Amino acid sequence: MRLDLASAFALFALTLSAAAQSAPDAKPAPTGFYSMDTRHSLVLFAIRHLGITDYYGRFEKLTGTLNFNSGEPEKSAVNVTIDMNSLNTPNQQLNGELTAPGVFNAAAFPTATFKSTTIARSGPAAGKITGDLTLHGVTKPVTLDVTFGGHVADPFNGGEDIGFHATTVIKRSDFGIKGMAWESVVSDDVKLTIEAMFVHQKEK
Repeated sequence: MRLDLASAFALFALTLSAAAQSAPDAKPAPTGFYSMDTRHSLVLFAIRHLGITDYYGRFEKLTGTLNFNSGEPEKSAVNVTIDMNSLNTPNQQLNGELTAPGVFNAAAFPTATFKSTTIARSGPAAGKITGDLTLHGVTKPVTLDVTFGGHVADPFNGGEDIGFHATTVIKRSDFGIKGMAWESVVSDDVKLTIEAMFVHQKEK
């Protein structure tokens, strides 16, 4: 069955409306101070290997805070610290190489940090968070594409949680991570995926 132009626009509008209605609403979430749920947050990284596969690893220990404005999310602010020694990949030998002086040099730079500078909404439950990423002793601006996952009353601790999914791509050479023996077989681009859960801290 063929659709005329008016019907096609109507169908498109209905699709957008349904998508907007299904997007989680930030307004029911309490405005205020949140701390990161370290048990349910992590950073995944993926780097292209030999040009044919993505090799994944993760940082398992994060801490962070969020000042959340549910009515105007663009007025929120987030700070996150990553424990570089919490790096984990499927290869234990590689873990040691990555935290050694030749790559991340976790002894000299034990943490990486991200501090937001601006937040802009791009949809009902989406936005872009730009901030300063400090990695390997170098600070560069980075923009995250962020999706609000929703707000829920935690059945275990009685508190209120909010969650976010974020992605970005950085160049390792921008942060001075280069010169490794195997550098020619991996990409400069590194994809980052962040899963972050925050717990509302009630005023005492």
